[in-house]
Amino acid sequence: MELEITNDCVAVLRSITEDEPTLRADLTLTAPEQEDLAGINHPAQRVEWLACRVAVKSLVEAQGLAYAGLQKDEYGKPHLIGAPWHISLSHTGGWAAAVLHRTRPVGIDIEPIREQFRRVVPRVLSEDEISHAAGEPNRLAVYWCAKEALYKLYGKRQLTFRDHLHVEPFADGDDHLVGHVRLPDHEAQLTIRCFQVGPGLLALAF
Repeated sequence: MELEITNDCVAVLRSITEDEPTLRADLTLTAPEQEDLAGINHPAQRVEWLACRVAVKSLVEAQGLAYAGLQKDEYGKPHLIGAPWHISLSHTGGWAAAVLHRTRPVGIDIEPIREQFRRVVPRVLSEDEISHAAGEPNRLAVYWCAKEALYKLYGKRQLTFRDHLHVEPFADGDDHLVGHVRLPDHEAQLTIRCFQVGPGLLALAF
């Protein structure tokens, strides 16, 4: 499934039906990527890792460029090799997603809606967010997914979901949210799109 978010931003969500050899056959991995894959022992996680790269490859090729692989910066954030565009990846059991933005940093997350979100509330949400979520699993999932997307967009360490990432209150079913990254030396207001799709939720921050 392809989602055109804006004229400059497109995402893809795909269910993973292939096995590892099939996914590998569609990719030419760089030496660092081969090392990263070799460090993943769980078979399902290897398949999800590969499926994310097949997803981003499809986005790049749809824009008319050859896909040359990904490289990580010093914080571990992935970037396209040989292209100026911004990308982000996410995967969960049986699903892989990727987003490409031509001009702005971008973050993506996909999540099933799970009861265990209740357990992470104190370390993820501010007091205002906890009050708004009111223990509702769907709202908690939106907050979690949206903050994961913000975290991936920012792409650096030394920030916490509770203290530095904020999502303004939203109505149930809203697909346009407003997010903030607030640090002592950096502050930004960002757009978040949130969709009920695939495994449960898909959030994009840009």
